[in-house]
Amino acid sequence: MWRPGNWSSSSSPLPPRSISPPPQNNNLTPQQLRNYGANPLNRRPGARPVLSHHSSMMSLATPNASTTSLPQQIKNQQNMGYRKAVSSMPPPGVRDPMLVLEAILGAPVSRGEERRDMDAKLPELKDAEGIEFDGLSLEEFVRKAEAEEKKKPKVRKYSEQSVEEYEMEKDKFQDLHRSIKACDEVLKSVESYLSAFQTDLGTVSGEIESLQNRSMSLNRQLDNRKAVEKLLGPVVDDVVLPPNDVRRLIEGDVNDTWVKALHDTDRRIKAIEGKDPSKVKSVQEVQPELEKIKHKTVERVRDFFVSRIKALRVPGANSQLIQQQGFIRYKELFHFMAIHHPQLAEELAQAYTNTMRWYYSTHFQRYHKAFERLKLHVMDRNDVLGQEENARKGGSIIPGLKSAAAPAYDPFNIGRRIEILRNTTAPIMAAYQAEEDKITHYMEYHFRHFNAALVENCATEYTFISDFFSHKKYDQMNHIFNQIFEPSFNLGKAFTKTLVDNTYDSLGILLCVRLNQYALFEMQKRRIPAAEGYLNGTNMLLWPRFQVVMDAHCESLRRNNNNTRMLSAMTGPAAKQSAAPHFLTQRFASLLHGLLSLSAEAGDDEPVQRSLARLRSDFEAFLTKLSSGIGDTRKRERFLFNNYSLILTIIGDTDGKLAMEQKNHFEALKKAFQE
Repeated sequence: MWRPGNWSSSSSPLPPRSISPPPQNNNLTPQQLRNYGANPLNRRPGARPVLSHHSSMMSLATPNASTTSLPQQIKNQQNMGYRKAVSSMPPPGVRDPMLVLEAILGAPVSRGEERRDMDAKLPELKDAEGIEFDGLSLEEFVRKAEAEEKKKPKVRKYSEQSVEEYEMEKDKFQDLHRSIKACDEVLKSVESYLSAFQTDLGTVSGEIESLQNRSMSLNRQLDNRKAVEKLLGPVVDDVVLPPNDVRRLIEGDVNDTWVKALHDTDRRIKAIEGKDPSKVKSVQEVQPELEKIKHKTVERVRDFFVSRIKALRVPGANSQLIQQQGFIRYKELFHFMAIHHPQLAEELAQAYTNTMRWYYSTHFQRYHKAFERLKLHVMDRNDVLGQEENARKGGSIIPGLKSAAAPAYDPFNIGRRIEILRNTTAPIMAAYQAEEDKITHYMEYHFRHFNAALVENCATEYTFISDFFSHKKYDQMNHIFNQIFEPSFNLGKAFTKTLVDNTYDSLGILLCVRLNQYALFEMQKRRIPAAEGYLNGTNMLLWPRFQVVMDAHCESLRRNNNNTRMLSAMTGPAAKQSAAPHFLTQRFASLLHGLLSLSAEAGDDEPVQRSLARLRSDFEAFLTKLSSGIGDTRKRERFLFNNYSLILTIIGDTDGKLAMEQKNHFEALKKAFQE
């Protein structure tokens, strides 16, 4: 058996042992201590064996140890004292226990006086040779000793030192006791709080469960209401009238918002009228209120349009601006009235018709009076083709009287008069401009401005009627248009008749015909058929007068065939020596040039072709009759050749089918008399 403080003699390195407290040998009886036998170590007689603090009773409980080896180990250590064994250096290959302890503690351990003091304090152990194991192994012996130790009553022993330490630390223990009691009180308070919280939490849990059940119930009710709303929503929306819309219709100003409210109300009225009152009870309740709202709305619409119609009668009012801002913008209001109160809508339409009839009639009468003040080139019977020069100049047959000045116009030359056809975008003369104009104009100037103004106003008004009265039929809209413009059309026809009745300006009449045809084409292009009646009536005034003037030209040429004074001029001494063209040839060629220029796009069914054929035939007859007075055949043929050459030269720049026919005809005549 190893003794305390002894190192193993084995050469193999052993692992460092942990430091354990000294074993308590209080449980050993004096008889057991005497059984240890003689102590081989040097010790004082009667002293207890001293154990090193490096050893432990646990070292005795080495596994696989036996009692047979103990005597031999004791013999090997007889000559080694306890102090020497404690203070001796470890054998080679074994680490110093102090170093091992420092490595474990992580701090240096003193080896001087403290070690000696600790050695002095170590208890001395008696010799353990007399211990009997009764055939037990060391491990079993230790377990048996521990079991017996547990059975003994534990008696706590207090040393004098521990009492002193307690007295010194008494205040701390009292503070600790008070802190523990305070902690107990706090813990009791916390326990009460936690108990109350647990109770409240249970209550809240119950309320949450109740709320959850109520939420589920509300969700079911919401789903049911949504399903009902999906079915009843459109019906309710159609039946219910928003209070704001009702208040706006009754009290608000008529504007775009008012029109929107009326549109929504009209939609609901139509929806309610389409439902069966016997099936939907709310319809019976709403219908009386709807009738009141409907009557009030119709009344306000009536007042609104009456105020706009009155605005048209204000002097200087711009009808087009009022129509766009006051009528077209709010045409839905009139349609609402036409649906819910047709009689009142017809009365308003008739009031508008009468107002615009007065408006256009008044303005065109003023316009007509302004054109009456314009100076006009008047062409009478003296401006026909076969008239002699003296008569046209106003010469007197009474000797001694001075002849009047020659007229400042040429009735047979088209000149720049054709520009009025080419410049179709020229502005229309206003009434105040006509009143201040001092220039003398041809008849087509008056005709163009008056009729262009009339046609433009017709187009504007018809477009307005088609838009504002779109709920009416085509015949009804034409009736309104004709009622409005009937006085103006009559005034226009009278103005045209005044211009052409006494004139012999064939070029001017044909220019008016072309202007009228252009206006008719524009009306067809704009799809405004209502003005075609007026334009066709104007054509019926122009074409007959054109035929009359052309017949007058032909008649004047036929009269010259029997004019002895004109025929005798060709047989005079001066005429016999000259083959120059006759002055009537110059007139005829200029007139023919003007008529062909105005007929470049004429159709075969127009009276121009037949009139030109008669005029040409009469002129050729006159020229043949005139040349018959020349006795020399060669000179006569040269005379005819020069006249036909002049005609071809003047009409050479004309275009069109009719012009080609005339040029071919006179080219053939020219070749016939060419030398």
